[in-house]
Amino acid sequence: MPQRRLPRDPGPPAASAPSCGRATIADVARAAGVHASTVSRALNPATRGMVTEAVVERVAQAAAALGWRPSALAAGLRTRRSRTIGILVPDLVNPIFPPIVRAAETLLAAQGYATLVANTDNDPAREEMLISRMAEHLVDGLMMASAAEGTHAIELCARFGIPAVLINRRLPGASTSAVTNDDRHGIGLAVAHLVGLGHRRIAHLAGPPGVSTAIDRREGFLEALRAAGLEPAAMVDAAGYTRAAGQAAMRALLAGPGFTALVVANDMLCLGVYDVLQGSGLRAGADLSVTGFNDMPFVDLIDPPLTTIRIQHAAMGREAAEALLAEIAEPAAPRRDTRLVPELVIRASTRAPKQDH
Repeated sequence: MPQRRLPRDPGPPAASAPSCGRATIADVARAAGVHASTVSRALNPATRGMVTEAVVERVAQAAAALGWRPSALAAGLRTRRSRTIGILVPDLVNPIFPPIVRAAETLLAAQGYATLVANTDNDPAREEMLISRMAEHLVDGLMMASAAEGTHAIELCARFGIPAVLINRRLPGASTSAVTNDDRHGIGLAVAHLVGLGHRRIAHLAGPPGVSTAIDRREGFLEALRAAGLEPAAMVDAAGYTRAAGQAAMRALLAGPGFTALVVANDMLCLGVYDVLQGSGLRAGADLSVTGFNDMPFVDLIDPPLTTIRIQHAAMGREAAEALLAEIAEPAAPRRDTRLVPELVIRASTRAPKQDH
């Protein structure tokens, strides 16, 4: 049976730009001299066959003259899909996150997705507000590097029906895919390196309580010391993963029992450690061995270059994006718990302890 075609429309009047703002279907219809429903059919590949070729051409010319383009928002309201992914990070200043986000964005863009990146400032209330705003913009999924103990982020995503994946974070009991590094193994590499250099009094500057990376690295530190037959020389928790928090925690450590080596929970904290050492007339490596975690950009350029644990930044972003896309495509798919393997990078901030210690 031949396809049904609408009657031919009379020739169009000259196209003119809309009086203000973005051109609409109604504007194109007036310019082409046809009904708005005809424009919708003509501009939709699925229904274009219902309109004569002459009308399709006329509508296309009018749309081009007016600069009309499809509304992603309108399409999203119809389909409940926006082809947009939200990414929440706790601190945009921290250099660890840009390479993770970049890798995720690259993979998502290849699949036709745009990304919205937002900073939570490690504030649970702000995190919840951002999730609500992204839900209003109909994001198809969320990647979260910000979730910490006590967060309601996962429950909020479930309430809005938004698939979510954790990056560099895990939440006990959460039925959510997570892509992390093996933090316990990584911190164990740092401890083994220091023990191999001859250190026996090793302290730990831990990350903020309630954050999974801090918890796993603290427990990994203690396990590695026990395996070496040692006890921690000292332990202090940082208030956050920031340079200032590293300074405060390092001052507290120096006020306590002596130690020859320090295992630090992340590289940003190490910047604060270096500040305090310099202010005390001490030097990393020469006076106190220091190890970091993450191998964030530029720690090979500080003085002295930092011995640290290198995590797989790009792989983390790609794996998280793949897990999220799989869940979007099949909500019932099994959740993933991916743990990437870190490696030790030895630089000048660690050496054998001084003989007079």
